[in-house]
Amino acid sequence: MALDDFYRTLRGLLGRASLAGNNNTDPRRRLKRFGHLGELTAGSVALVGGGPGAIDLITVRGQRLLEMADVVVTDRLGPRGLLATLGTNVRIIEVGKTPGHHPVPQVEINAILVREAQAGKRVVRLKGGDPYVLGRGGEEAIACRENGVEVEVVPGVTSAVSVPAAAGIPLTHRGLAKAFTVISGHEDLANVPQGSEHTVVLLMGVGTLNRSIPILAAANRGAQCPVAIIENGFSKDQRVTIGTLGTIVAQAQADRVRNPAVVVVGDVVRVSPLAPAMMAVAHYGTRETVSNFS
Repeated sequence: MALDDFYRTLRGLLGRASLAGNNNTDPRRRLKRFGHLGELTAGSVALVGGGPGAIDLITVRGQRLLEMADVVVTDRLGPRGLLATLGTNVRIIEVGKTPGHHPVPQVEINAILVREAQAGKRVVRLKGGDPYVLGRGGEEAIACRENGVEVEVVPGVTSAVSVPAAAGIPLTHRGLAKAFTVISGHEDLANVPQGSEHTVVLLMGVGTLNRSIPILAAANRGAQCPVAIIENGFSKDQRVTIGTLGTIVAQAQADRVRNPAVVVVGDVVRVSPLAPAMMAVAHYGTRETVSNFS
């Protein structure tokens, strides 16, 4: 066989293999066709991570999909200021949860997304933070796919990283921390890596401080390990409280710290420009915090 004939045959075989791989019966192909790379079509759902709340921290793609929506299913967190920019023909469905109060159960939220999409609507599920970081977005995506609804997941700026940054706290820092764990304050903390050089980020953790702080202190951290609580990150009401594992529960109670808040435990808290003065305050037992830091 001449060399040119060999190459023509090889190209033909590769072309047929490529076509076979693009067949809709290929599970890889089926997964790829869900979502339209930023184009919200009738009968589809976009799970949009809205970021920590500031309207300019949503992604460009997320905002574009929001502008295309017929229906927006929204949480109480995230960039709610963007809802006022939507057209009067856009229907907003509130499904927000508060600690201990879930008026719309997750199974019903899943059903709403499927129902609206199957009615031919362009649906955006607007979520705070990132849909896949303690946001139950995985459950919503599975519900859509199991019911034949195309779904696109748009990543968002997770509060686990961004809200500590708003207080000047990096979750990793050369010489202080090389890794971090993000976990719900309601989960078992016994298996979280030990030591103050491993940063721990608690989401939804204010209500369980009495239980979680002693566990973290006992895990090779000690009472002097720094702790920060950042309430209402990136809002005009943002407030930062910094103390130690030995003082933070009393500080939080005295100052009536409330969710939404992110709790950061570890040596990286010392990097915050607020830390020196506030840790000194905590050491001497006063009740001050720094408010409206932004």
